Amino acid sequence: MKYVLFIIAALGVPPLAFLFYMNRGWMRYAVWGMLAAMCLYHNTAINFFSDEFYRGSSRGMEVSVIHLLAFALILALIACRRFKGWFPETGFWLYAIYFLLCLPSLKTAADGMIAWYEIWKMIMLYLVYLAVYSYLNATGNVRAVLSGIAVFVIFNMLVVVKDHFAGSYQPHGVFPHQNSLAMAMHLFGTLFFAFYVMNGIRGRTGKLFAAAALLAIAATARSYSRLALALMPMAYGIACLACFVKGRPRAFWRRLVPFLVIGLMGFAVMLPRIVERFLHAPQSSGDTRVELARCAWEMIKDEPVRGVGINNWGIKINSPYPYAELAERNTNRGAEFRDGIVETVYLLVCAECGIPALVAMLCWFLWYWLSCLRLLGRLKGTKLFFIPAGLLGGLAADYVQSCFEWVLRQQLNI
Repeated sequence: MKYVLFIIAALGVPPLAFLFYMNRGWMRYAVWGMLAAMCLYHNTAINFFSDEFYRGSSRGMEVSVIHLLAFALILALIACRRFKGWFPETGFWLYAIYFLLCLPSLKTAADGMIAWYEIWKMIMLYLVYLAVYSYLNATGNVRAVLSGIAVFVIFNMLVVVKDHFAGSYQPHGVFPHQNSLAMAMHLFGTLFFAFYVMNGIRGRTGKLFAAAALLAIAATARSYSRLALALMPMAYGIACLACFVKGRPRAFWRRLVPFLVIGLMGFAVMLPRIVERFLHAPQSSGDTRVELARCAWEMIKDEPVRGVGINNWGIKINSPYPYAELAERNTNRGAEFRDGIVETVYLLVCAECGIPALVAMLCWFLWYWLSCLRLLGRLKGTKLFFIPAGLLGGLAADYVQSCFEWVLRQQLNI
C-alpha cells in the first residue's frame, strides 16, 4: 500500500509544479506545506526498506511530502527561469564537499544498505534546503517563510502542552527527541526574539513573532534538556548584543524589559523541576557518554581517513568488532550502552566518515556563522537585520550543544 501511495503522490508532482508555474503566488503554499508536513512528519512520510529497530541516524529510505513539495517547487522555478542552479552559493558547495567526503566510508561500511539510508537522507535534506533558498532568492518573500515557521513553533508548543498534561516528564513536541526540540527552538526563538527587539509588536506579524519567541523559550525550558537550558542565556545574549551594538533600536530597553519579566515569571514556575533535573540526573548518563566517546575514538584511530562506515555505528559498536572492548567501559551496565550512539555529532561524523569529512562539516558550520556576522554590517538599517542577529545566537548555541548531542543527524532536523 505504501508503494501505491508513493506512486500516486509522485505522479502529482509535475501537475503541482505546473500550477506553481501558472500562478507563482501559489509557490508560498509549497513552503507552508513543507512546514505543515513537519508537524505531522511520521504521518506524511513513507519509509522504504524500513529497519525500525536499528540504532542509527537513519532507519530507512524515507520519502516525505516535504521532499515532494520541494521537488515541485524546484521544477516550477526552473520553468520560470528563476532557478539559480544546483549550487548557487558557497554554503551549497561546502555541503557538497562534505557529502563527497562521506562517500569513501561506504567502502568500510559493514552494511551498504544501512549506509545508503543516510546518503539518501543527505540528498533529500539538500533538496529541501535548495528549494527554500531558491524560493527566497526568486521571490524575496521572507515574511511568508517566517510566518510559516512561527505557526510551526506555536503548533509544536501545543503538542508540548498536550504531552505535559499526559504526564510526559520530557515532552519532545513534534520532534523525535527533547534535545531536537531544544536545538530547533533555540534557532527559531532567537530569530523571532531579534525581530521583537528590533520592531516590537506592531501589527499582526509583530504579535505573531513575539508569541513565537516566548513559546520557543517555554518549549526549550519545558524540555528539561540540561545543556539547552544552560546555553539559553548565551543564545539570547548574543542575539540581544548584536541588536544593541549593530542594530541600535530606539526602544531597546522598553521592549527588552517586559520580555525579560514575562520570561523570568514563566521560568520561575518551572524552576523547582529544572533544579531537580540538574541535581538528580543519573550518573549513568554521564558515564555512558564518556564510554561511547571512547568507542568513537577507537574507531577514529582504526579508520582516520574513511571512517568505519556512514550510519554503521549501531553495527560497529557490537561484536565481532573490537571497539567497545578497546574502550574499556567501566559502568558495569553490561552491553546495554552499546545500543546508544556517541553523544556528539562531531565524534559521530569523525568515527563514521573520517577526519576529512569532519573538517568539511566544521567549515560548513563555520561559514554560516561567519556569514551571519558579515551580514550584520551589510543589513544594518534594513528590515532584515534581525535575521543574522537572531541566527548568530541560535547557531552558536546549537553548535556548542552539538559537542554533547548528536541531534543534527536525527530525522526531522531540516
